[in-house]
Parts: sequence; structure tokens; C-alpha cells
Amino acid sequence: MAFGIKRQEVKVWKQKIDDGEIAFLTHYWLDDRFPGCKTVTKVGCQDLEKLAEWGSKYGLKKEWIHHRLDGYSHFDLIGEIQKEILHKEGLQHHIW
Repeated sequence: MAFGIKRQEVKVWKQKIDDGEIAFLTHYWLDDRFPGCKTVTKVGCQDLEKLAEWGSKYGLKKEWIHHRLDGYSHFDLIGEIQKEILHKEGLQHHIW
């Protein structure tokens, strides 16, 4: 279940994706399959090769991209890997 995100934040994330950027969107999220995890970061890009190349820097596999028909395909980052990647990207303030 996603919550704690504003429509404008989603709009900005989608615009960055549409512009071909690697875009980050972190929001509160609860799922019984991931106890102890309170947030998820979606990292998307319209250029799937660019997204896969970005992910490979962090050991993310191309197969892990959540392919969406609406054009907003993305990786989901959760837990320690989320913290590690956001820290390396200079975005650690995005984790609550």
C-alpha cells in the first residue's frame, strides 16, 4: 500500500522520465512481504537501456525492471539496497 505522496511529486517524476532522465520517487509503502521496510523508491527512465545500464552499476538486473505499458517502467528499491543506492546518488534525504 502506497501513501504519503503528493500528486505533484508523481507529476514531476513522470516528466523527468518523459524527458529521458533517470528519475527517483520515494514514498511510504507497507507490504507484509517486506517487514521492517517503510518506504520504496521507484527509479524510472523512458530509455530502458539507459535504466538497465544505470541499474547495473548497483548490481540490479535488467530483468528486475517493472515494465509498464504506460511508459513509466522502473526499478523498485527497498530496504538496505535502497539506502545504499540513495546514499551513493546523494539522495539519502529521501528516506524517512
